[in-house]
Amino acid sequence: MIEKLEYVYMPKNSLTFPPERLLLAPGPTNLHSRVLQALIAPILGHKDPRFLDIMDETAALLRYVFQTRNKVTLALPGTGGAGMEATLVNLLEPGDTVVVLDAGYFAARMVEIADRCRARVIVHQTEWGRAVDIDSLEAALQQAGRVKLVAAVHGETSTGVEHPIAEIARVAHAHGALLAVDAVPTLGGVWLPVDEWQIDICYSGSQKCLSAPPGLAPITVSEPAMQVIHQRKTKVQSWYHDLSILSRYWSRERVYHHTAPINMTYALREALVLIQEEGLETVIQRIGVLSAGVLAGLQAMGLELFSDPAHRLTTVVAVKTPTGIDEARVRATLLETFNIEISGGLGAYAGKLWRIGIMGHSARPRNLLAFLAALEMVLREQGHATEPGVGPRVACEVFSRT
Repeated sequence: MIEKLEYVYMPKNSLTFPPERLLLAPGPTNLHSRVLQALIAPILGHKDPRFLDIMDETAALLRYVFQTRNKVTLALPGTGGAGMEATLVNLLEPGDTVVVLDAGYFAARMVEIADRCRARVIVHQTEWGRAVDIDSLEAALQQAGRVKLVAAVHGETSTGVEHPIAEIARVAHAHGALLAVDAVPTLGGVWLPVDEWQIDICYSGSQKCLSAPPGLAPITVSEPAMQVIHQRKTKVQSWYHDLSILSRYWSRERVYHHTAPINMTYALREALVLIQEEGLETVIQRIGVLSAGVLAGLQAMGLELFSDPAHRLTTVVAVKTPTGIDEARVRATLLETFNIEISGGLGAYAGKLWRIGIMGHSARPRNLLAFLAALEMVLREQGHATEPGVGPRVACEVFSRT
């Protein structure tokens, strides 16, 4: 007789599914029905000729959204953190100098990974909510000596700031350094011409502006960066993230590396096809208009925005929690009563900010108007008086100007 194991979970109802939410945090986003259908398409073997064609198609579509001709453009298995780790462990060797531009929560992860590579890490600090100052970066690089890599975040999801990557690239290259860019919340939603800006390596995540499920990390690597990788004196710290092997897996060589996440690749490909059909520039313009409408609606409700107005990120809106309002309770009510998810602040700003994602398939006028109306109701319940309906009305006025 088999003894019953008490710790084994037995579902009361096998047909119970998670609730359907409106996802307006800075990722993940809601998925288009075509992307959902791609997830349940018949699975192929990872060496099937049709799947190899799908890999090639996905790489070509990624070149389109990255705006690059880089031969090494692929999707790593893993979230955006896999892209970050692959970038740093491939480019850095013990003793190399890397300057990390720290202006928010996620740059600290770059510092941690670079330190594990035994690199000399110089942290260039910028106040949260403000963009990297180019003159101060120039001075820091002059004092740093020989710098191999400058690592920057394009759009900082913890602050809602977009940093001036084109100018950062100019300064980094003038000092003989490569430039690595984190584009997790911006690829496919913010202007990011990798070749024009001469970004050496750029990575993102599938679940934000691309509106695919979490689990893949698009990455593109320039020829100069690949030369640095091929000329390393030491092995890449991570075998799994070794781009010299992964690049051959995604090329016609098909050097076996791992069993690809088949259906995830289907879904990413379909999400990229949707962007191509709408047109990348059109998508970026749409996100910009919707973001401007949400900003106007929030301000009309008496809320104060957090980030520097000259460098506001369109895909993530950061807004200060008014005095006397319970930040976490507002988010909980939005989730439990209205099925709407937004995020709170990070680091020193935990409990002091809300962060709203204007990304991908979630970024539709009806969704954003529903959010503004729900937020107004929740705030009024906590004593924050606003003119009834003012947020959605003002946002509608901005949306209708296009």
